[in-house]
Amino acid sequence: MSTIDSILYGFEVALTWQNIMFVFIGVLAGTVIGMLPGLGPISAIAVMIPLSYGMPASSALILMAGVYYGAIFGGSTSSVLLNAPGIASTVATTFDGYPLARQGKAGKALATAAVASFIGGTFATIGLMLVAPQLSKVALSFGPSEYFALMLLGLTAIASLSEGSTVKAFISATVGIMVATIGIDSQTGTQRFTFGATKLLDGIDFLVIALGLFALAEVTTLIISRKESLFQKGSNIGSLKITKEEVKEMAAPVGRQSVMGFFIGVLPGAGATIASFLAYITEKKLSKNPDSFGKGNIVGVAAPESANNAAAGGSFVPLLTLGIPGSGTTAIMLGALLVVGVQPGPMLLTDHPDVFWGVIASMYIGNIMLLVLNLPLIPYLARILYIPKGMLISLILIFCLVGVYGVNFSQFDLYVLIIFGVIGYLMRILSFPAAPFILAFILGGMMEQSFRQALTISNGNLSIFVERPVSLALLLVALASLFVPLILGKLTKRKNGANAA
Repeated sequence: MSTIDSILYGFEVALTWQNIMFVFIGVLAGTVIGMLPGLGPISAIAVMIPLSYGMPASSALILMAGVYYGAIFGGSTSSVLLNAPGIASTVATTFDGYPLARQGKAGKALATAAVASFIGGTFATIGLMLVAPQLSKVALSFGPSEYFALMLLGLTAIASLSEGSTVKAFISATVGIMVATIGIDSQTGTQRFTFGATKLLDGIDFLVIALGLFALAEVTTLIISRKESLFQKGSNIGSLKITKEEVKEMAAPVGRQSVMGFFIGVLPGAGATIASFLAYITEKKLSKNPDSFGKGNIVGVAAPESANNAAAGGSFVPLLTLGIPGSGTTAIMLGALLVVGVQPGPMLLTDHPDVFWGVIASMYIGNIMLLVLNLPLIPYLARILYIPKGMLISLILIFCLVGVYGVNFSQFDLYVLIIFGVIGYLMRILSFPAAPFILAFILGGMMEQSFRQALTISNGNLSIFVERPVSLALLLVALASLFVPLILGKLTKRKNGANAA
């Protein structure tokens, strides 16, 4: 069966009234879940597994896939309006989305996020349809040394996330890596930096850190600075219209990051969060006006949103073609498929074509539904900004506390949230950027694990990192991204000094 015949068969499966209903329920639930800090698609899909009993396998996966990419799509709302990332993959959206909202351009930021998300998700669906089997082989060729080099490349680009001192950015990243090592060492089983606290054996949850450093720190800043009355209404939402100039400015970044996000999503374990950070870093480096990033640059919203949605679609490649989950969410989906009697892997296309092609076709439908749902809702969602500051601060605090408590139902997590809120506020007044901290925390654990796995494979021989071509290429790019900006900075200073003389 050709690709065209296969996708037509997929639409036959997806366009039944039951599956259209499941797509709608999935994307609607996902959008709401993405907006609320703390829930996340993993817990939502886990709750839906019992509901999948007795359902056809294609319908079960269509429903759960809708929740997943719907949550990624909707997670930008709280990031833009409240500076409180709904899910991990929308943290990078806060860097420019929230400043735009503060400038009275929340409508434009949300519209940009919706359109970029639609483009990224649609590109991922096309990629999944056309090149899934071939890309699965590429994903398998990535070993621990390649993953380590990829994570190192992400960390060496931290200078791009610095808002001033590069030294402070690297200090922030170092602390982030230190925090990532808290808990039980997965390879040796020993405790690290727990100080005898049993609550720290599992480490610190990402959501606690993200909400502490961003949302709680923002609340603390608003309360302490008191530049505005707490009973004063927030800024206007502004127009949803995106100008032709802005469309031209965003076109190339959205296209680039949709491609890059999809390929990062294909790599098992990489995921939408890493894709969004790398997209933001890349576009800041390529921009003619990098200083505008972090202050309300529209590309700073479009790039990570297109990348994280493309990565969400890309993560289905290893799941469906190899039976390897590409993220925590697809790991839950793998369990759900096994429950309904379907084994993802190379034989899925042959044994269950309705599942493979039905899910791909449903993604086209789901992305259109998301765009139609989200764009008309923007004026209503953005009315959050009309709430007086005092009430808005109270709402953010409630979202943070309920969201964090809902992860593990632990009072200890609330104390940790407050600690990171204080740390985030101190980082602000001392001009230490929070973004490198978050990125290093995300990459630190995976980088350490990949490094140790590579050394185990090579019996401690470090040459494994330069013997493999992909690993060597990534390491060279990482070194270039670390030293080239420093060299160019020194050359610029010398040139300016010579001109002044």
